[in-house]
Amino acid sequence: MTARYRLTILSIFILLGCAGLYVRHERRAQRLLIEPSSLTLPADGGVHTAFHLRLANAGGLSAKKIGVNLTNLRLLQVKANEVEGELRAPVMPQEQRLRLSFRKQTILVPVTFVPDDKDSYGDGTPDFLRLHSEEDRQAFRAWFSAIAEAKAIEPTDQLPPEIDDCAALLRYAYREAFHNHEAAWLAQEHLEALGDLPSVQQYWYPQTPLGVSLFRVTPGPFLPEDLTRGGFSQFADAKTLMQRNTYFVSRDIRVARRGDIIFFRQLEQNSPYHSIVVADDRATWVVYHTGPIGKAKGGMRRVAVEDLMHHPDVRWRPVPENSNFLGVYRWNILRDGD
Repeated sequence: MTARYRLTILSIFILLGCAGLYVRHERRAQRLLIEPSSLTLPADGGVHTAFHLRLANAGGLSAKKIGVNLTNLRLLQVKANEVEGELRAPVMPQEQRLRLSFRKQTILVPVTFVPDDKDSYGDGTPDFLRLHSEEDRQAFRAWFSAIAEAKAIEPTDQLPPEIDDCAALLRYAYREAFHNHEAAWLAQEHLEALGDLPSVQQYWYPQTPLGVSLFRVTPGPFLPEDLTRGGFSQFADAKTLMQRNTYFVSRDIRVARRGDIIFFRQLEQNSPYHSIVVADDRATWVVYHTGPIGKAKGGMRRVAVEDLMHHPDVRWRPVPENSNFLGVYRWNILRDGD
């Protein structure tokens, strides 16, 4: 073997070695980096900026080229070389495993959602029950008011037996507004006509940290022990719904929106607190259950607000000068939107 031939072979090996080193270097340079590498977030149903992604060589990185396995994750392009991850937290404490795929690299990230006892408004409603997105708030308003209206025009013999007064209507419509509203549920409730309405996504009844006990019944801010010491119940009368589960908006009915509630107090009656559901965003229609009328059971009513403003009994007119009119109230779960 001549010296020239040996030199050629050596040069080839050197070139191959350099090429290998270059490829390995490029692979390291293109490696996807995540910060932080493990995640702990509150199980509050909110959307959290959870992590940032970049390449080891600080080169350009496109969010569209990164594969993910979680439906509650959204990748946002914040810079040409940086991607941000937003996670919508569940309301139930749990662990998830995030998988990110980029080229031939896979990153596994443990995600722990821990119990959250925050009550941002001190009204007794925990933040994990509040609806954090405008889409969910609108979905709840639409379902709550639509269910109440549907029951107002439903034949009396099909009305759920539990709806026997104004508070029962509120409880029923509130609870059912949080269902997943699949075809079987729609058929069971005779509400097939509402099938095109989007459902709330943050959580579905009864899979909540409170189970089926959605209504606050004790005073004071939310505390973790409220979950086991009777702070919430399936039942709440009109007074409790007003004082513990809604907040005052105005005594001007013109500011009422779909899904808001009008409360009255008639002290001369056995059940002095009465509630009426606002059915549309212009506050032109309301829906309510009369409750028992004498010895009769009473029933559902759908009434124009204009007619209510001129009710023959001035005690039922929703006007500021009527001391029996307590005002317009809004569910605590909608408070993040105000």
